[in-house]
Amino acid sequence: MARQPARNRKPGLVVVGGTRVNRALGEVWLVGAGPGDPDLLTFRAFNALRAADVVVHDGLVSEEILDLAPSRVRRINVAKRKSRHTLPQDDINQLIVALALDGLNVVRLKGGDPFLFGRGGEELAACREAGVECHVVPGVTAALAASAGAGAPLTHRGSAQAVTFVTGHAAKGEPDLDWTALARPNQTVVVYMGVSTAGLIAERLMAAGRAGSTPALIVENASRADERRVLTTLTGLAEAAQAVKGPALLMVGEAMAMAQQNSAPLRQGASEVSEWLPAVAGMSGVTE
Repeated sequence: MARQPARNRKPGLVVVGGTRVNRALGEVWLVGAGPGDPDLLTFRAFNALRAADVVVHDGLVSEEILDLAPSRVRRINVAKRKSRHTLPQDDINQLIVALALDGLNVVRLKGGDPFLFGRGGEELAACREAGVECHVVPGVTAALAASAGAGAPLTHRGSAQAVTFVTGHAAKGEPDLDWTALARPNQTVVVYMGVSTAGLIAERLMAAGRAGSTPALIVENASRADERRVLTTLTGLAEAAQAVKGPALLMVGEAMAMAQQNSAPLRQGASEVSEWLPAVAGMSGVTE
C-alpha cells in the first residue's frame, strides 16, 4: 500500500524570531496535478491534498483540483501575477523548505508530472540539502492526455517505434536539441512550451531531413473543457501555431494522422496530412 501523507514525523529544530524552538519537521510532497481534468488526478495525489497544511501551486493547476483540499488549507500561488514576474525557482525552493521546517505538511502542486519539465528535481534537491523529507507523487503529463483525447497514439507499430519529449523553450536563443536524431522518421516528437518557437522547430526538423508532409498535431488545453486541436503538417506548423493562445503541445510524427476530428474542435491545416491516412489506417491496432 502506498504511503500516505502524515504530519510532523521527524523531530527537529527551527529558528523562530531568533530563538531555537523544538518543533517537529514537516514534510514536502511534490504532487503532479495532471493536465487539468480533476478526473485524471491520482488517488495518492488526492490523499496528499487532503492531508496538507499548505498547498504551493502553479498557475495552471485548475480550481477544481485546488478545491479538493480542505478549506482550512492555506494556498500559495507561485505563478505569474499582474505587475510582477513569476516567483524565481530559487525562491520557490526556499519557500517550501521554510514551510516544512516550520512543521507544516507541504504539498507542492504542479501541473502534469513533477519530473517532466516541472523542475521537480530542483525542489527535491533543495529539500534533501535542508534535511527535509520529500515524497514524489507522479501525475498524468499533458502529452499522455493529449494523445489519449485525440486518439493519436504516441507509439504505434509501423509508424512510431519511439517517442521523445523535448522542450521548445530556451532561456536564451534557440533550444539546444539534437535535430538530426529528432528528424528520423517513424517516431513521435512531443514539444512542451514550443508554441512560440514552432516555426523554428519545424524549420530545424525539415533542414535535418524530416519530411514537410509529416503530420503535426497541436493540442491546446489538453483534457480541459476548452481543449482544442489543430491538425496540420510540419510545413504548416508555424502558421497553425499562430492561432494558439493557451498552453499547448506540439506533437510531430506519422501516428498523429490518427487524430480524431469529431470530439473536439479541430482544423486540418494542410492537405498533405491525407498522404499518411491510408498507410496508418491499414496498420494493425495492436501496439508493441
